[in-house]
Amino acid sequence: MPDLSLQPHFQRFAQHLALHTWTLETTTFAEVLHVARDAGWNAVEIRRSDVKQCYQAGMSRDDVIRLIRESGIAVAVAGTEYGLVFAEGDERKRLLAALDETCVIAKAVGCSMIMTATGQASGRLDIAVANMRAAGDVVAAHGLRIAYEYSSAHQTMNRLEIARELHARVAHPAFGLLLDTYHLERSGAGGRGFAEVPGEHIFAVQYSDVPPTAPPGMLRPTDRLTPGQGRVRWAEVFALLAEKNYQGYLSYEAPNPVLWARPAAEAAREGLMATRALLAAS
Repeated sequence: MPDLSLQPHFQRFAQHLALHTWTLETTTFAEVLHVARDAGWNAVEIRRSDVKQCYQAGMSRDDVIRLIRESGIAVAVAGTEYGLVFAEGDERKRLLAALDETCVIAKAVGCSMIMTATGQASGRLDIAVANMRAAGDVVAAHGLRIAYEYSSAHQTMNRLEIARELHARVAHPAFGLLLDTYHLERSGAGGRGFAEVPGEHIFAVQYSDVPPTAPPGMLRPTDRLTPGQGRVRWAEVFALLAEKNYQGYLSYEAPNPVLWARPAAEAAREGLMATRALLAAS
């Protein structure tokens, strides 16, 4: 029987739903902003690659900020360029500079949360600790926070336990965790599998469903599904987030060539309606 005391949390979640731009990968950034707004999403999660797409089109940073502001949709989370976790030398300096610029853009559009992920490289955990502590210093200087996302497909940073160890060793007030239902499910921490994570450590949440079996010819992590179409235990996930009093956005990140081939507005609406239905049923 549903816990009625959690209903206010589910109602709040339904008003804090963001569309991650990777879900509409084949649609231009400018169009995604308008599609998300018109479909009824409360916000978007943007990526560093979206900003770079604008730069490649000849836009300046101020142009990007203006584009986002004029779209009329909030930015829930701004992603910085991946790779900083294990970067060294000049590459580390470059990625810290990219993070600083991400913070400038985020703050200008009213976004308080930055996210980063491991990327393709691997390395020693002590390097990751030092780099993420430096990242915490950068975002804190702007009055922002940063959330780290582990990937179930990474060589080493592929489990919640490892992400929690990194978080504990960084020990920076501006550094927290991003939990993604796809990676939680893929790494054996689905459903209530993140019960031991203190609520205050969860800075951001991304979500999509996981196919019951591996789709033929489709590679991880672009095999993600609309919520309700796979094996994620949504009632457990939502209830646990509510119990932990999670106050951030839920960001729908479902990269999949099947979705990319459909009209962007249709894919955006479907994801939103499916999410709302699951929250209403929780």
